[in-house]
Amino acid sequence: MTPNVGLQLRSTVTSDGRLELTLVDEPVVEPGEHDVLVRVEATPINPSDLGLLLAGADLSSAVRADVDAHPSVTATIDAAVLATLAGRLDTSMRVGNEGAGTVVATGPGARELLGRTVAVAGGSMYAQYRTVDASLCLVLPEGTPARAGASAFVNPMTALGMLETMRLEGHGAIVHTAAASNLGQMLVRLCQAERVPLVNVVRRPEQAALLASIGAQYVCDSSAPTFEADLAAAVAATSATIAFDATGGGTLASQILTAMEAAAVTGAPYSRYGSSVHKQVYVYGGLDRGPTVLTRSFGFAWGVGGWLLTPFLGRIGPEAVARLRQRVADDLTTTFASSYSHVISLSDALDLAVLRAYARQATGEKYLIEPHRG
Repeated sequence: MTPNVGLQLRSTVTSDGRLELTLVDEPVVEPGEHDVLVRVEATPINPSDLGLLLAGADLSSAVRADVDAHPSVTATIDAAVLATLAGRLDTSMRVGNEGAGTVVATGPGARELLGRTVAVAGGSMYAQYRTVDASLCLVLPEGTPARAGASAFVNPMTALGMLETMRLEGHGAIVHTAAASNLGQMLVRLCQAERVPLVNVVRRPEQAALLASIGAQYVCDSSAPTFEADLAAAVAATSATIAFDATGGGTLASQILTAMEAAAVTGAPYSRYGSSVHKQVYVYGGLDRGPTVLTRSFGFAWGVGGWLLTPFLGRIGPEAVARLRQRVADDLTTTFASSYSHVISLSDALDLAVLRAYARQATGEKYLIEPHRG
């Protein structure tokens, strides 16, 4: 029997500068002709989810209360941040990019999926039930738990997208920052399989040890006093000329470009304009919300820009996207396996201590929500 309602986590930014996180009883949408109704059993908290969920609110001001027998959280938003959120003011927004669960009902055109475990990248996944077009589903092998497919899209497709971007733009090796994350570990395994040189930048010795334990060859710890020399040596050894930076702020992008330039000019004829080898840093995250600081010591053949998965997938087209999705499906429990440090319920996600913990986006602290637990 199809359920009538299910809990859903919502995020609202009010015009007077408040973030409101609420759990609401949402009517379940009956599946259409080619739709499936998924009982969501596992959905990760990704950095890409936190921007929508938390909207840059000051979590030190957060207060928890109960509304309609469900927990809620309110927090203040700075006026400067609020000015960037005009498009979502006073709108209750659904959250959660991806997840996995069991198909409990279908339309006539999707009967073959009834009872199957599927991964979905359909948005609005921080909910107990989600109705989506069957074409958005990745059917998991029989016996595969939802947890194994919860992160089957964002991180795996991002890792593959980085590799595709490298090739499309004519580079041969990659520098990746915040590299001990689930995504970073996937990229290590992927580059090993593809024989692509990879320079991994981490922030602590234990993260360097973790990557070394899975076979990463080049690991540079930004907390080490020898970091810049280590980075320069790794970039010279790999000839890396493209980087994907999850930190965003600070001087790291500048340090990477400087290391790339030093490698490029070694043995080349002198030019006052620097090397003619193009060096590219793509910022794809915001772990450091401060300004990106560039010290111009890397010539003129360089670029710093933003990189996001969805626009990239639109750029390469549906056939290439299908090829990448199949690659993920084939290697879901090996190259693209994810691990989680904490498993919580929807209600737990609004516990203040838990909320502040996952908002830190600490490497090695990956949270998984099991919405069906309530």
